[in-house]
Amino acid sequence: MKSKITISRQSLYILVLSVFLLLFVFIFAFGFLIPEGKEYRLKRVELKKENLELKKYEDFRDRVLEQFNELKSENKHIISAFDRSFDPKRFVKVHKSHFSSLTLEKSVQVEDEGKFSVYEVNTSSHIGSPTSFYDFLDAVNKSDWIVGVNFPIHFKREGEMIRSSFTIKVYGVSKDSNSTTSSSLQE
Repeated sequence: MKSKITISRQSLYILVLSVFLLLFVFIFAFGFLIPEGKEYRLKRVELKKENLELKKYEDFRDRVLEQFNELKSENKHIISAFDRSFDPKRFVKVHKSHFSSLTLEKSVQVEDEGKFSVYEVNTSSHIGSPTSFYDFLDAVNKSDWIVGVNFPIHFKREGEMIRSSFTIKVYGVSKDSNSTTSSSLQE
């Protein structure tokens, strides 16, 4: 008994189409999806590493920005002192209480150090005791200008008084960089 298997054309067409689609799915999966999946996993691991590094840099930036803002608020007086121009009359008026007499010679611009102008002022004074001079130095550190007292400081006894002469350097922002510095400080 031999039986004949009869397959209709329609069934044969469906069988060939199914085999073709099955081959297409395997070729597509092994040729495209699996390699792309491996590449995707590698890229995902790389992205995680970069995100961790980015997070580390953002944390560092936040810490530095916080320190910067703290220092900026702590030193607001000093920062604003750079923007003030030196007024010799006001300097004498503010610091005269530390001396019996205080005179300043005309300020002369010595040099420009980067963004800062440096003025040199020669000073002569009479003081009652060295402690009043040290009080003056403390007051200068808190004044409206950035002032450096240069050495040598000459002291000479004249009866009950001490004559002192010294040079101070006054630092301020140069005129050409003043507008950029002021705008950056206001941010």
